[in-house]
Amino acid sequence: MNKLIASNAKYLPVAGRILLAAIFISSGLSKVTGWEGSLAYVGSAGLPLPAELLLLAAIVTELVGGAFIIAGFQTRAAALVMAGFSIVSAILFHNYWALTDAQMAYFQSIMFWKNVAMAGGFLVLAGNGAGAVAVDNLLEKRA
Repeated sequence: MNKLIASNAKYLPVAGRILLAAIFISSGLSKVTGWEGSLAYVGSAGLPLPAELLLLAAIVTELVGGAFIIAGFQTRAAALVMAGFSIVSAILFHNYWALTDAQMAYFQSIMFWKNVAMAGGFLVLAGNGAGAVAVDNLLEKRA
């Protein structure tokens, strides 16, 4: 098993980046194609900024951040942004502790901790970098 991992070690970080970013790319695209429903959901949070602005910021963060993570471009910075986005989203949109419906509270607690776990993955990525197969490495070699 260790031999298999060692012989493919340079590909594991890129596979991890793809898996970590996939949910954000998917979510960003879903927000674009389901704009009205997404807008209603963002507006239901009662935040002090216009829902349209917040939704647009979320879409850009998810799509651009996800693409940067997949490509391994500006990986450490992108990972920090995505970690912050995941935590802020967890607190603002998955606040299970404020719900009275037990089933909805349970569902939102899963969503909250999913976001926290993704933030943890992004922090590992920020600390360790993109790995061998990444645009960051190509640019570093040219410099």
